[in-house]
Amino acid sequence: MRLRLREFRPRTGPHEHRVVQPRQPLRHTSLRAPEPIGILLGDHDGLNRLAGLFSFAAYSRHTIVHVPLRDGVPPDEGVGERVDLVLAHHTLGLRSSKWPELRRRLVDGTPLTVRTDEARTVRDAGSWTEHGQRADFRDGLRHATHARTFFLFGSRDVFAATATYFAHAAGWGPHQKGVAKGHSALMTALPALSQPPGGGHPLEVLICFKPYPPYAHFGRPGH
Repeated sequence: MRLRLREFRPRTGPHEHRVVQPRQPLRHTSLRAPEPIGILLGDHDGLNRLAGLFSFAAYSRHTIVHVPLRDGVPPDEGVGERVDLVLAHHTLGLRSSKWPELRRRLVDGTPLTVRTDEARTVRDAGSWTEHGQRADFRDGLRHATHARTFFLFGSRDVFAATATYFAHAAGWGPHQKGVAKGHSALMTALPALSQPPGGGHPLEVLICFKPYPPYAHFGRPGH
């Protein structure tokens, strides 16, 4: 997949950071953080580009991927405040409390075009799934919500696996019953979210396909 991005190089003190955003917003995609259930609603374009962005994040250990989602077209379902999405590797050491300062410095970005390698993504996703059968498996997604932003911290393989979840949702979502009438279709959920101690309802972020209105423009594949 070819991704059209915008690259920023903000500095905080002596440190330079690399941040990328989609060049064009995902207008019909929204995210509500888990409290304890979050929901990500997206059309084919939004879910497909998120698959590409997670794939890019998997192989960009020193890059922060920022996906502005809170200012898109408001969805007609779901409750709670909409949030942006940030992806970063565990090893980068990004703290969510430092993000507002970085976000203020995202000005005068440079156009950037990258290509993702779907075969490599699928291979590394398979490795993550295989290792997930082991009792000592710890390669999940850490997360935090701060400053109207939902942060996911992960590794190459878990980001690659998540990319395949979004690709599945984008590819099969249009085939689901009821979507041509504007109903959302639950496709999957973010994998392996870390859970807070103490039990209670598990935290989840559901991934749903939803075409954008007017729904007369949309036809299920094969119809």
